[in-house]
Amino acid sequence: MIKESDIKFINPSNFEEELVNNKKQRKLLLTIDDGYQSFYEKAWPILKDFKIPFILFISTREVGKSGYMSWENIREIEKYDFVEIGNHSHTHEYLIDFTNEEIRKDLTNSINIFKKELGKNSNFFSYPFGEYSTDLKKIVIDLGFKYAFGQHSGVVDETKNYFEMPRFPINEKYGETKRFKTILKTLPFPFKSIQPENRYISDVNNPPEVRIEFYENLKNLNNINCFSNEEDKWRASKINFEGKFNLNITLEGKFVTERGRINCSLRESNNFYRWLGIQFVVKEN
Repeated sequence: MIKESDIKFINPSNFEEELVNNKKQRKLLLTIDDGYQSFYEKAWPILKDFKIPFILFISTREVGKSGYMSWENIREIEKYDFVEIGNHSHTHEYLIDFTNEEIRKDLTNSINIFKKELGKNSNFFSYPFGEYSTDLKKIVIDLGFKYAFGQHSGVVDETKNYFEMPRFPINEKYGETKRFKTILKTLPFPFKSIQPENRYISDVNNPPEVRIEFYENLKNLNNINCFSNEEDKWRASKINFEGKFNLNITLEGKFVTERGRINCSLRESNNFYRWLGIQFVVKEN
């Protein structure tokens, strides 16, 4: 389906260059989280045969445990020039609930293990469970990473914050062929900013007051649709514009699950859609 859609796989080593150049070519960056042994046994032989580039995000504490790849496995695939081994923290715990000192200790530990086992740390980081806060994001930046990925759905383009990169999860819950076909029809949804900036919310600011500022060159923005899962029920969100390019989203109730989500789409020609996903993490009281 990717081939038939004329979508190009991109090498992580050229990630930023691919973002900026040749924007008419649709591109795909494949990422895999966690480093399970099943990936090594089932997916890796296919990716190797077709030389499909990808990032494999590794949590260093789990390496070598039952069901996970070993460092020997990881070093074997890391030598190929279309493979990047990305950092996925040390413990893969809910880092967003850690103190800043605990976060820094966890990530520093993973960085040191990367340097010991692979000779270097990666420029790429994947937030465990796709969860991040302003504090966690700042620590990731301070420790020298260049890019960080969440699990909020959306299409990457050069307007996105390099430490809030979206991804479409493809897994046992969201892995149907029909959904994948829909994903292949999505386009970037450029925006200037989203408020609140901190995606880690508590009872005090739940539900959050959400505001998106879009770029002025977007066409037909008034046709945007947004959906949200407050009160654990997906529904059409109440939206209104202040001027032409500032969108307010009013939620009818609180996010009651651990993760609150808002997805906005805008239909383009030929059944393509611009797609923008926002994920909030609700702090436990």
